[in-house]
Amino acid sequence: MQSGTKKDEGGRKPRGRPRAYEPGTALQQATEVFWKTGYAGTSLDDIATATGMNRPSLRAAFGDKRAIYLKALNAYWEHKLAAMHEALGGDLPIGQALMSVYDAALSIYFSGRGRARGCFVVGTAVTEAVHDAETRRVVSDGFRKLDGDFAARLRLAQEAGELKRCADPEALAMLATATMQTMAIRARAGSSREDLRRFAEKAVGVICG
Repeated sequence: MQSGTKKDEGGRKPRGRPRAYEPGTALQQATEVFWKTGYAGTSLDDIATATGMNRPSLRAAFGDKRAIYLKALNAYWEHKLAAMHEALGGDLPIGQALMSVYDAALSIYFSGRGRARGCFVVGTAVTEAVHDAETRRVVSDGFRKLDGDFAARLRLAQEAGELKRCADPEALAMLATATMQTMAIRARAGSSREDLRRFAEKAVGVICG
């Protein structure tokens, strides 16, 4: 006679209920809320509403609001840096490679519904970095990686004769990163995608000399 309670193949009763959420999806939903209203303007209840998870489930899965935000911030950096690596890869001339990076950035900045939302880091993390050491570290590490990736690609271009021998790849890399940050700010302030692409083209002209 079968028992009224299901058991697994080892004869043990299954513990608890299966997860009613997918962690990656829930984190992306939380990211969308932070991106729209900022860290200070977002409550745990807002995140619960967006993810469909109650507060105890959120805490059990991700931690408190700050922990959720830091996970979202790290995930955003991973996505942005991966897009940059892809854009910088291949055999494109340096000018085209840089424009591929900026086109990838614009795709992120204009990925929201309605008005452009810019960069998640610039729009939400820079303010928090002033008084939160961990956020400051994540932001700084991300910018350092951006600079490093740009510099590595610019050094290759210099070796291939695309840049002048007297050019400073590290200084040009910081200019390339600053261009990306400026585009993010201007996108959030209302500049059109077309205007920002023209801005990027002018910057690339300066960087490539």
